[in-house]
Amino acid sequence: MENKELIAMAKEVMQRAYAPYSHFRVGAALLAKDGRVFLGCNVENASFGATICAERTAVTKAVSEGVREFEKIAIVASSGEYAAPCGICRQVLYEFMPEGSVVLWSKDEGELERPLRELLPMGFRGEDIK
Repeated sequence: MENKELIAMAKEVMQRAYAPYSHFRVGAALLAKDGRVFLGCNVENASFGATICAERTAVTKAVSEGVREFEKIAIVASSGEYAAPCGICRQVLYEFMPEGSVVLWSKDEGELERPLRELLPMGFRGEDIK
């Protein structure tokens, strides 16, 4: 699947974000190795620690459907600037796609794709700590 298709899906789902506190909407489109795409948006909460990022929403939806292997994720933010995943999301993504890539979009700069390992160079998985 082309990055532009994933970016378009991430833009669409970003509109569904629940962000009444930050007003910072994020959408994510997660491409599974089997070709399916799982969408996620951020869902804020008055108790900020209960907020879930778009990336983790997409991963959670996929895992709940029995999918655990991914190729890439596209992330779009309402600011129109690149919005890289937070540290927790980088680690969660690494659990399921250590060889995957992250596609970011900016209205001024276009798309930017980077290997997840570049964003989280010392990531680890359960099998690494046994």
